[in-house]
Amino acid sequence: MGELKCSFIFPSPNLELPIEGGMVGATPPLGMMYIAAVLRNEGIQVSMIDEAAQGFSMRGMVDWVKRENPDVLGFSTYNISGYKAAKIAGKVKEENPDIVVVFGNIYATFNAERILRKYPCVDVVVRGEGEHTTLELVRSLEKNESLKKVSGVTFRSRDRIISTPDRPLIDDVDSLPFPERGLLNAEYHAVTAGINVAPRKFTTFLSSRGCVYRCRFCGCRRLARGIWRPRSVDNVLEELNLLASEGYKQFLFVDDNFTLNPKRAIRICQGIRKDKMDIEWIVEGRVDVCSYALFREMAKACCRMLYIGIESASQKVLDYYDKGTTPEQAEAAVKYARESGIDVIVASFILGAPNETRRELLKTVDFAQKLKVDVPQFNILDAFPGTDIWEELRSEGVLDEEKYWETGVFVPKVSPDTVPYVEIERIISEGYRRFLIQPSYIMRSLLRVARSPYRLDILFNNLKRVKTIARGLRSIVWP
Repeated sequence: MGELKCSFIFPSPNLELPIEGGMVGATPPLGMMYIAAVLRNEGIQVSMIDEAAQGFSMRGMVDWVKRENPDVLGFSTYNISGYKAAKIAGKVKEENPDIVVVFGNIYATFNAERILRKYPCVDVVVRGEGEHTTLELVRSLEKNESLKKVSGVTFRSRDRIISTPDRPLIDDVDSLPFPERGLLNAEYHAVTAGINVAPRKFTTFLSSRGCVYRCRFCGCRRLARGIWRPRSVDNVLEELNLLASEGYKQFLFVDDNFTLNPKRAIRICQGIRKDKMDIEWIVEGRVDVCSYALFREMAKACCRMLYIGIESASQKVLDYYDKGTTPEQAEAAVKYARESGIDVIVASFILGAPNETRRELLKTVDFAQKLKVDVPQFNILDAFPGTDIWEELRSEGVLDEEKYWETGVFVPKVSPDTVPYVEIERIISEGYRRFLIQPSYIMRSLLRVARSPYRLDILFNNLKRVKTIARGLRSIVWP
């Protein structure tokens, strides 16, 4: 076939047309950017679009592919966006039957054979980490070689579906080139509770890969095979300095376990300060891998927002999730984060586990108020392929795999052992209402805005959105 050209699409999960000009909450498709960097380093032509960030319509994406005229078209897919990707791929194939369509990312990894059975427009699925697999796949296509030699792919061969052995994980993540961010002409931001919390030049950043924990609601453990692979501190700081020199001001660390090795995290923070980087950043953290000393170093290095996974106030529910944490650790983590000077603390909670009682649900909502976090995020437990909870529901016979494999499903909608879904929705709505009308919460929030340049910047950059959100909150507080 000769040298091939590759194009990539990051489809929006929204099945309707995206917002004109791009969705404010869109974040950079980092995995796709890493793959593009590897391919370009090998001299392969690459182009890409992000449907949500760039505001493409379905017709616009098909026309873009026609103009680019690639030999290989890749899609990065997450659950519901996989269905959207298949619709786009089908229309592309109608106009160019010879194009090779490749699906990758978490949805594709755990649904490879299902995708190929349902969608004739998809030719190959790349499972797991995509950088080396995609490069080897493209080289094999160029040489008309059998894909059976490519590790980590599932493909259709006449009337058979063939899966090759899994590819080993990339041990030395420092060996990868930095993500190719320049291919996308898009403006990105991070959104929390409807507010743009990163109004300045923003991107995502990955300092480590994988997770050693076993949370049953998360697919990361199986995707990363329970292994954590950090980049070296020097490699992390080199990329951060490069991005800072390019004008990036705000970052979201998308590590699953940024704080897993506190000494390493502290060294990164100290390097940011030593190099006098004019940046602000957002990160996630676990409640059992934290200390005042760590959070203080993060705050001094301009960590402005901390997402912390608390999930439940019930130890029984935490044990069901195999979270490996306690409510007491959650209290301590929030206390340390507050005392350290981190501007905004966001706590996530998951409601609707099998056998979780209404009393336990209410206890978790009360716990969110007791912790005095800035933003509570109440989520209803869902299950999707690749998670232990999905496998449990499947083995119990309460889950229709053929109905839900593309979208996932809220557990209370299928499990007979949960509080009804509509009741959990009411508990969440009432929880938000009670949280927002607390006089102490309102007073604390006003005082923190007055004392925090970051919060003031967020306020001034979101005045129109704040008015819209306030109208929505009024309907919750005063229904």
